[in-house]
Amino acid sequence: MRVLLVEDELGMAAAMRTVLEREGYVVDHVADLADAREAARSGNSDLILLDRTLPDGDGLSVMPEFRKANPGVPVIIISARGDVIDRVSGLDTGADDYLAKPFAMEEMLARIRAVRRRPASLPLQQVQLGRLIYDLGNDEATVAGERLDLPRRELLVLATLMRRRGRTVLRGALEEAVYGFDDEIQSNTLDSHISRLRRRLAEAGANVEIHPIRGVGYLLRQPL
Repeated sequence: MRVLLVEDELGMAAAMRTVLEREGYVVDHVADLADAREAARSGNSDLILLDRTLPDGDGLSVMPEFRKANPGVPVIIISARGDVIDRVSGLDTGADDYLAKPFAMEEMLARIRAVRRRPASLPLQQVQLGRLIYDLGNDEATVAGERLDLPRRELLVLATLMRRRGRTVLRGALEEAVYGFDDEIQSNTLDSHISRLRRRLAEAGANVEIHPIRGVGYLLRQPL
C-alpha cells in the first residue's frame, strides 16, 4: 500500500515515515502544496495523510485535486488545528478523518486501518488468477487457502501484477509501486524481487507465471 504523506515538519514526517514503513507501507513524502499537487496528479496513492498548515497555504485547498485524481482514496487530515470548527471544515471539504496533533502513532495506524475498512475506499476486495487469490483490503496473498508469507516489497510487486493480471506492467510502474520517491533503486533490485517471487509462487503451486516482456516489463498470467 502506498501512502502520500504531506507534512512540512521534517522531524514529525521522519517519525511517521519510520512507523508506516515498519508496518509495510511505501511512503512518499512531500512538504508543500506544490509538490502535493504534483504527487496527486500521478494518481498512485492508496491513502493520503495531509497536514493543513503548510508553507504555501492550507492543505485543504488541494482536496478537490486529490479527489479528482484519486477518487475513492482515503484522506486523513493531520493538523495542530484541532478545534471543533477546524475538524468540521476538514471533514466537510471531503476528508475521511481528522487527526489532531499531537497524536500517538498507534492512533494514527488505527485510523488508517479504520478508513481502509470502509467499502467506498475498497471498490475491489479480491482478485484471483489460477490458484492465487490476493486480498487488496488486507494486503494478503493465499494459494488454495494457505497464506503466502512474503517480504514487504515482493508483496507489493505481487499486488501490482495482480491488479493488472493478464496485462503487461511496465518496469517503471512496478518500481513506482514498490519504492518511495526518496528510495535509491539499484539496477537489478526489481529483478531480484521478481526472481524470488517467481520461485515462491512456483513452490506454492499457484499455477501462475511472471512472464518477462523484454525491455518493457512483466506480465502475470496462467501458464500457456
